[in-house]
Amino acid sequence: MITLQSKEQFEDLKKGNTVFLFTAGWCPDCTFIDPFMPEVEEKFSSFTFVSVDRDEFIDICQEMDVFGIPSFIVFEQGKETKRFVSKDRKTQQQIEEFLDGSLA
Repeated sequence: MITLQSKEQFEDLKKGNTVFLFTAGWCPDCTFIDPFMPEVEEKFSSFTFVSVDRDEFIDICQEMDVFGIPSFIVFEQGKETKRFVSKDRKTQQQIEEFLDGSLA
């Protein structure tokens, strides 16, 4: 998983097939998904996965209406196609079902 470094990088990555994971190191529900995310990434390898630190990129979170973490937003060929945005803990099955629904 790529760690977002700049707003410019965010804008560039939105142009491809990208799954943005909005997260924070202090968030227990965010760290809960860390152990199985590599398996999710492997299963959905047609996407680039990008971790967006909520505290470092609060402006992006506000622009994208992300007020709960962990949250996922999918872009395909430059367009937002799906979002899984909430403050609730997410299981591997929920994340994979969400991503299955986002594939064209």
